[in-house]
Formats: sequence, C-alpha cells, structure tokens
Amino acid sequence: MEAILVIFVVLILVVLLVGGWGVSAYNKFIRGRNVIQESWRQIDVELNRRYDLIPNLIETVRGYAAHERNTLEQITALRNQAAALANQAHGEPSDQRAAIEAQLSESVRSLMVSVEAYPQLKSNVNFLELQRELTDTEDRIAAGRRFYNANVRDYNTRIESVPSNIIAGFGKFEKASYFEVNDAQMRQAPTVNFGEISQRPAGAQPGQPAQLPPAEAPQPYQAPQVNPQQQAQPQTRPDQQF
Repeated sequence: MEAILVIFVVLILVVLLVGGWGVSAYNKFIRGRNVIQESWRQIDVELNRRYDLIPNLIETVRGYAAHERNTLEQITALRNQAAALANQAHGEPSDQRAAIEAQLSESVRSLMVSVEAYPQLKSNVNFLELQRELTDTEDRIAAGRRFYNANVRDYNTRIESVPSNIIAGFGKFEKASYFEVNDAQMRQAPTVNFGEISQRPAGAQPGQPAQLPPAEAPQPYQAPQVNPQQQAQPQTRPDQQF
C-alpha cells in the first residue's frame, strides 16, 4: 500500500513538473511573439516617418537639380509602392515590403550622392535639415531592423528546438519572417580594380579597358666612347697641387 502511494506521489510530481514546464514554455512563446511585434512597430514608425520626409526632399531637390528627374520619379514611385504595401499588410512585415524598402533606401542614398554636384542645393537650409532627419531615420531603421531580426532568430530557434517544438505545435506558433534584403545583387559590394584605375587614360570611361603604353623595341648595346687624349692625361688629386 505504501509502495502504491509512493508511485502515485511520484506520478503527481512528474505531472506537475511537466505541466509547469509546458506553461513556462508557452508563456515564453507569448512573450517572444509580443517582443517581435513591438520591435516591428518601432521600425514601422520610422518607415512612415521616412514616407513623410521624402515628398519634401523631392520638392526641395527638384528646384535645384532638374537633371535628376529620373531619380526623383523613381524615389516617388518606390515611396508610393511601399506605403501601399504597408496599408495592405496592416503594419505587418513581409518579404515584398522588405525588398521595396531596401530599394527605397538605396535610391535615397544615391540621390544624396548625386546632389554633391549642386553647391547651391548643399547650402540650402531646408535641404540640410531634411538630409539630417533622413540620415537619423535611416540609422534608427537599421538599428531597429537588427533588434527585430535578433528577436525573430531567438523565437524561430525555440520553435524548431526539442522539446519546445511540442509546445509550439500545440499552441500553433508559426515562424516569424525576417526583415532583410534577399536580393543577392543588392548585397554584393562593388569591386574596385586599382590597377585598372591607375592605367586608365585621362577621359576614359570606367567601362573601357585599360590601354598599356606600347612596348619599346630593345636597343643594341653600345660601348661608351672614350677620348684618347683624356685617357692619356693623368688626373691629379687636390692634395698634389702646389
């Protein structure tokens, strides 16, 4: 009778331990999902702030740099497309939106580089303020993206790990999506050939191959000419002069 009672108590303890672990694992999934959602909301706030800054940037640059029309139209189209995807996704991350946001960041960065050729625009107070605000916004987006992806990594790791994957399947927790650039061309850094640059002729385009100077034909060896009179005349040292 005592043995049965001991077994019964042990079983109760095992059930309590397993149940306590299950509740703890379930609550960790809930906290992880909430942290991911909160970290994404911070990114979404900065993305919407960039949507508001870009039209002012476009109008300011248009008044000074009419030659950048294609770039301005591209940025405007990407901004409208990203805003439309944000409304359709109801503030949720998606691979398509991540790709558009990455293209938008690259286009804005290219525009900032191209305006270096317009001194009057660079001295415009309104443009300088917009440039500063956009730079700060891009920095916050990058920091928020790193924080968000770190939380997604931990959350997805728990979903795939044993035995927490049992609780994930029971609670129907699904893997979260990263907010990152998936285009290999956008990830690839530009390569620079310093040998080609140093040998490129002045005025040549970057795509033109380097032209090496023509090799000179080897000249036959010629013995040095010696004057017989200078060879016969002895040379005196300064200490031998009187």
